[in-house]
This record gives sequence, C-alpha cells and structure tokens, in this order.
Amino acid sequence: MVNRARKLRMEELKRKSIEEFEKSKKLSVTIILDNVRSLNNIGSIFRTCDALSIEKIIICGISATPPNAEIHKTALGAENSVTWEYYQNTCDAIKQLKLDGYLVYALEQTTNSIDLRVFNPNSNSKHGFVLGNELKGVSQAAINMCDGALEIPQFGTKHSFNVAITAGIVLWDYFSKVYKD
Repeated sequence: MVNRARKLRMEELKRKSIEEFEKSKKLSVTIILDNVRSLNNIGSIFRTCDALSIEKIIICGISATPPNAEIHKTALGAENSVTWEYYQNTCDAIKQLKLDGYLVYALEQTTNSIDLRVFNPNSNSKHGFVLGNELKGVSQAAINMCDGALEIPQFGTKHSFNVAITAGIVLWDYFSKVYKD
C-alpha cells in the first residue's frame, strides 16, 4: 500500500501569532533550568514549551537568557512567545513557585524518584519541573527543596538523556495525561 498523504503547507497549519499565543490558555507548568549551559538545549526547550503551550520557563544560574543568537538558532523565535524569567539561584526560583502553590519535581535519578510512567499529575494543580546541568544534573540543594523527583526509565548503557530531550519527554507525558481539549 502506498501512502498518498500530502505534507501540509504553512498556511494550513493554523499557527497562532505571538499575540494570539500570549492570550491563549496555557498548561499550568513551569520549567526551571538549573544551570543548563548549552544554548542549543535552552533554545530547544523554548521551542518545546511553545509547541505545548507551557506557561513559563525560569532560567537560573549560568544559563544564558534571550536575546541570544545561539538560543535563537534552535528556538526559532519561541524565545519571543514563551514567557521567561531569570533567577540567579535555582533554590530561590523553587521557593517562589512553592509559595505560588506549585508542586515542584526534579527530573533526576534519586533514591526515591518516581517512575515517569506511573506519575499521575493532578490536572487541577500547578507543576514545576526542574531540569539540570548537562554534566552534573539537578543540584542536591534544588532536589532537597522539591516535592519529589521524577525519573525516565532507561535501559541502555547510558544513564541520562540530553536535557532538551528530557524536557520533551516529560512535557509530552504531562500534556498527554492532563490536557483536555
């Protein structure tokens, strides 16, 4: 059987303008970047957050912020549509989210991390997900402040995903579990 599907043209995708995106309903999720050093990873995370209509990104520590040509290379303009803030200290960002009523989870392998496959987020709650540095992961100080840790099961010889891939997996998992049209 031959697939006779036709690729959609740009005008058929019904993409929102930045103004329409800003006014649209967002998932009650904030991503916290704990000292993510790669500008390409940061840009990719912006793009994923735009695609899934995520509320906000909090950029912390050594992580670069927009405007930045290297972030733009992978964000492709999503750095202009997704709301973001900067905190020098990741723990201050987590503290503020918790004060604002968020449940905050580190994406990290810990002694009591929750397998992402069984994580059952409450669609009425606001969630924050902390993503860590490419080499060191989420800092222990940040983990200590979180409500828990989520772990993506892995079965190969490596014990981590790229941080931008982790963001995509976790946000899609969350979206598929809580999104109601």
